[in-house]
Formats: sequence, C-alpha cells, structure tokens
Amino acid sequence: MKRNLNKQTLEQLARFSNEERIHSMKISKWINYTDAVKILKELSELKKYPKSSRMPNILLVGDSNNGKTALVEKFLSLNPSLLDEVTSEISTPVLMVQAPPEPDERRFYNAILEKLLAPYKTTEKLDVRQIRVKNLLQSLNVKILIVDEIHHILAGTPTKQRKFLNVLKFLSNELNISLVCAGTKDAFNAIQTDPQLANRFQPRVLKRWQFDTEFKRLLLSFESKLPLKEESMLIEDGLSRKILALSEGLIGEISTIIELSAVLAVKSGTEKITKTILNNINYTPPGDRKKMIYKL
Repeated sequence: MKRNLNKQTLEQLARFSNEERIHSMKISKWINYTDAVKILKELSELKKYPKSSRMPNILLVGDSNNGKTALVEKFLSLNPSLLDEVTSEISTPVLMVQAPPEPDERRFYNAILEKLLAPYKTTEKLDVRQIRVKNLLQSLNVKILIVDEIHHILAGTPTKQRKFLNVLKFLSNELNISLVCAGTKDAFNAIQTDPQLANRFQPRVLKRWQFDTEFKRLLLSFESKLPLKEESMLIEDGLSRKILALSEGLIGEISTIIELSAVLAVKSGTEKITKTILNNINYTPPGDRKKMIYKL
C-alpha cells in the first residue's frame, strides 16, 4: 500500500539528515480536521458580514490545549495585513490580541497598540488612549477583533469584569466590527455576566476527541507530515487507542505525543511509531501532571 505522505514530507525524507528530520518534527504544523474547517469557514463569512449596529460575534470554547489558539492563529495567517500599492494605505482585516491576565482597560488598549506597533505614553489618559485605539482600528479597516484567553477576565472583581466587557461592547458598537473571543469553558461564564453581550455571541465548542473515524482521520493527517522511513499505521486500533488514552482527547497533547514518538523513532533507528516507542517517550498525561502537583 502506498504511503500517504505529503510532498514536503517526501522531500524531507529524501534530502534531510536525521538531525534535520528531528528539527522539522518539532516545528508546529497546522492539521486540518472537520470542526476546524467549519469554524474557519464561519470566521471567513464573519469577515464579509456587512456593517450594522449589531454585529454577530463568536465565542470559541474548549479545554486548555485543545486547539483554540491554533485555530484563531490559523485564521489570522489566512488574513494578513495588506498594503494598497496605489494609496500606500495598510489594511488589517483581522487583529488578534490576548486578554490581559486580569480585566484591565488600560492594559487591553496597550496590547492592541503594541500589536499594531503604535507608540504610547504611560501617562496618557485612559479616554485619550481609547479614542486613539478606536481611530487606529478604524483607519486600518479592522473587520474582526480576536481576543484570546478571554477567561482571564474572571480574575478580576465583578466591577472590573463589567468595565472590561463594556470596552469590548464599545469597540464593537463604535466600529461595527465582529468580536471573536476564545477561551476555556470559564469564558462562557465570563461573557454571560453581560446579558447584552451574551446575546450577540454564538458559542462554538471544540470538544475532546473520541475514538471514532474522525479521530483516525486526524492521525492519518499527522502521519502524512512525519518524515519517517517506515509506515507507522497510527490508525491501527492498538496505537490509536493508546494515543487517545495518553492525550485524554486533547489535540495539543496528541500533537506532543506524536512529536516525541517520531523523534524517538529516528533516534532509536526504529523509523516508525510503535507501542514500544509510545511506552518509552518522556511524557506524562495531563491528569497525572495535576496529581503530581497536588502531591508536592
């Protein structure tokens, strides 16, 4: 049976040394899967949405290390800033920032200004900074503002949470832009504290992976990017069930397990991922990590 390796992987196998192959395995790679493709398509439609007084928003929710940030970063990479050669004006259709560790208006505006490489003074008044951020986003024709780690707002008092959510409403209302907020399940509770804002968000949940056909398709996609000399057959029940059990169904953990296994397969000369390889990687499942910390 012909191996399902992509063109880049085949080239790496033909030209790369062991060290180069190991290095390539450690480089983060985007893996397509059904839910991600659907959400990316929805985000693309959101970017085309005509300006209105009540713009639709999306709340992307999932467990930690289950692909939320990777997904919004992928969307960001598909929508880079553009320079108009005629007018020399820059357009930034999608802007992504991380919510500050606690709900703080000033730090949030600073994050936006830093992302846009715009200077600011620490002594600048908050209302002046707010207007400057609004004008900058307007001049750059921002259509979608992505706020990652939105659950951070729960680290503040109810008053600070309300103020922070008011900032999001202000930017959305003033600029007629859509918001895409991503975070853990706590993010849903964070948004729900403001009924007006909650009604504008459509939740999209990234569930943990289960042992099904979709999971096996995911493993096939991973294997197609592994420059190993032998076929691993990750979809074989024994291997796929073990990877799922170790990862606890989190795609970030699945990626780590496969990376560590592929590296060990090269170093050991096995050149494919086997049960023995999986048993010997230096990896601790997420649940066991928590137990280790609690025992300290």
